[in-house]
Amino acid sequence: MLTVSEVSKTYAGKKLFIDVSTAFAPGNRYGLSGPNGAGKSTFMKILDGGLDPDRGSVSRPKKTAFLKQDHTLYDEYTAIDTVMMGNPALWQALQAQKVIYESGDHSDEAGMKLAELEGVIAEENGYMAESEAEELLQGLGLDQGRMHLPMRELSGGFKLRVLLAQALFGQPDCLLLDEPTNHLDLDSIEWLEAFLLGYQGVLIVISHDRRFLNDVCTHIADIDYETIITYPGNYDDMVRTKAAMRERQLQLNAAREKKISDLKDFIAKFSAGTRATQVQARKKLIEKLQPSDIKRSNIARPYIRFDVGRESGKHVVDLEGLAQDYGGGDVFAAFRAHVNRGERIGLLGKDGAGKTTLLRMLVGDLKATSGRIEHGHEVQIGYLPQEHEATIEPGKTIDSWLHDFKPQADLEEVRGLLGRMLFRGDEGQKPTATLSGGERVRMLFCRLMLLKFNTLVLDEPTNHLDLEGCSSLAEGLAEFKGTLFVATHDRNLLSEACTRIWYIKDGQILDFAGKYEEFAQRYGH
Repeated sequence: MLTVSEVSKTYAGKKLFIDVSTAFAPGNRYGLSGPNGAGKSTFMKILDGGLDPDRGSVSRPKKTAFLKQDHTLYDEYTAIDTVMMGNPALWQALQAQKVIYESGDHSDEAGMKLAELEGVIAEENGYMAESEAEELLQGLGLDQGRMHLPMRELSGGFKLRVLLAQALFGQPDCLLLDEPTNHLDLDSIEWLEAFLLGYQGVLIVISHDRRFLNDVCTHIADIDYETIITYPGNYDDMVRTKAAMRERQLQLNAAREKKISDLKDFIAKFSAGTRATQVQARKKLIEKLQPSDIKRSNIARPYIRFDVGRESGKHVVDLEGLAQDYGGGDVFAAFRAHVNRGERIGLLGKDGAGKTTLLRMLVGDLKATSGRIEHGHEVQIGYLPQEHEATIEPGKTIDSWLHDFKPQADLEEVRGLLGRMLFRGDEGQKPTATLSGGERVRMLFCRLMLLKFNTLVLDEPTNHLDLEGCSSLAEGLAEFKGTLFVATHDRNLLSEACTRIWYIKDGQILDFAGKYEEFAQRYGH
């Protein structure tokens, strides 16, 4: 059991939660929800002991594991050793055992110490530790060759997978995971889901992947109204429950207001007459019937809709014999495809398969090793790169940066777009250099909506969006009348928005004409 007692936290002058008391029980899998800025990661740090609350306390199981974010701590260790360090008692015993063996010490004292260490190793299932670590890494997409490399030689994405395996290692009693699906491909996400469904301890997870929360969670702990309310069921169940509770309160308030109106009519009619006692009774009843305040929920959904300015020709792009390599073999080879106006293509494949490479080639940022790409008549491409920090000019405010792309735009149009993307009031005056990851992505979506491109090329567009932002994006892309190319691991977006799949694997691209669910059923994704 993990218990939270009267915890309060204020961050940057904002009250995140006040006097929160709750408990998380073994066998339950909790999703921690709330929009960007609600305090999810702050609360998770309080749970794992990395941050002290302003007041209150947390009691956690002794074997509590959490997903670390600083992978530079393990640069000198191999991937498999980093995973095994997820069980500190076992790792320390193995290291102490190694020191004694290498020292050649055969004294009685060394023998007694070895016996003690072997007891710890046996208790922690240490003789199966390396095979368990390998199984976790394999499930998360690391091959045998990478498992024994120093962490400093792995890419950032693979380092984060190793840290996720570290958190899962050693059968912890409590598991705290902040965005565990980041940098995972679909195969690894599905493996992680299966692992967590079999986990028997306390699980608390933050994720912007709606389907992941729906598939994994038995409860949702929602940060709202400066407290945390736990709802049974998955994320969609929680949203429906909150909406129903709010609707019931609105109906109750409407009934009370109607009753108050009737009572006031009675008071006005008989206040000067002989029914003074009844009038006074009704005045007291009015005081009791005052409608309850309905707090404004902090769940806020942006309104993402992409209009098309000028329609493209029927033929949007032709790819003929397209190939790309970086000197170490083909990323993909001899790909041919024809894309018509209105098609919506989802790009799938493991990290490093070539999804970003193909998108960069489509927008002209990268030249093909061989073959050609030919765009059709009036094709106007809006591009959202995965690494977008360099695309945002510093020294500007949000509204001035956006207005520069379309100087003829009415200022009200710009402010309207910013409001739709949750930049309200004076928030349009924020300097671009101070924006969070989520704010930067929402600002880039404002640009795409302002310029009304007829073709969108999006590389992992749900990165940094919260759950409501991801859902709004999926709906907006499903309604988009232009042509779409999107690389994403978000299965909800793929299901709602895409009508065709390009699957990159082992240097080949499979072109599947159909929706994601049909592709997944046929090819096991």
